[in-house]
Amino acid sequence: MCGRYAATLPPEMMVELFNLLNKIDFPPRYNIAPTQPIAVIWEQQGRRTIQLVRWGFVPNWVKDPREFSLLINARAETMAEKPSFRDAVRHGRCIIPASGYYEWMKGKDGVRRPYYITMADGSPMVFAGLYSNWSGPSGEEVDTACIVTVEPNLEISSIYDRMPAMLTGEAVELWLNTREVDVKAATQLALPLPPGSLRYHPVGKAIGRADAEGPELIRPLSDEELAAEEVKPVKPKKVASGGGQLDLF
Repeated sequence: MCGRYAATLPPEMMVELFNLLNKIDFPPRYNIAPTQPIAVIWEQQGRRTIQLVRWGFVPNWVKDPREFSLLINARAETMAEKPSFRDAVRHGRCIIPASGYYEWMKGKDGVRRPYYITMADGSPMVFAGLYSNWSGPSGEEVDTACIVTVEPNLEISSIYDRMPAMLTGEAVELWLNTREVDVKAATQLALPLPPGSLRYHPVGKAIGRADAEGPELIRPLSDEELAAEEVKPVKPKKVASGGGQLDLF
């Protein structure tokens, strides 16, 4: 699962990297959590734009989002079959730019520790995503999205059993092209990255708090700092409904 990530790319860089028609002022974020606004990119009629949407997918057929489960991830292997996602796989594919993401690994001592995961070459991550536009009975509209996940590659398998589907090169163009790239072809784009593509390092357990923010969250911990944190283990803080990390798969 991917339940926390960072996005620090400047708006101008995203416009250039992804050939966008618009720009949004989105400050650097180091601890993006479910239900918060996230920047996503989609393509409609050949026009590629970036939008702020809610992280937590709501299918357009849901009557009341408040009574619907929080869907922050979609399994690539089953997304085309699941009622919640199958329409979005056909018509609502998007990408989600990121600088890195966090995952918790349980050590041999049973203690879970957070790691920050980035591209090995320092390039931005491009998560495969799905989006939906929900319209309410009173005319209200909410755009929502989720991150597609896949089996882990060699590096991540030692940390967790899932990872975000990350797109590179031509796969970005094909994923966004819902006019010409069908569901079967799109699902074949959501694959684990080759071994050697990622790197990771331990970070402080403050990342478990949804209100934690700032560049210090991605700073690698020294051996001394790791030892100090192990003296008094701190479990990730659970957030009330609507703001927590939930794995629904």
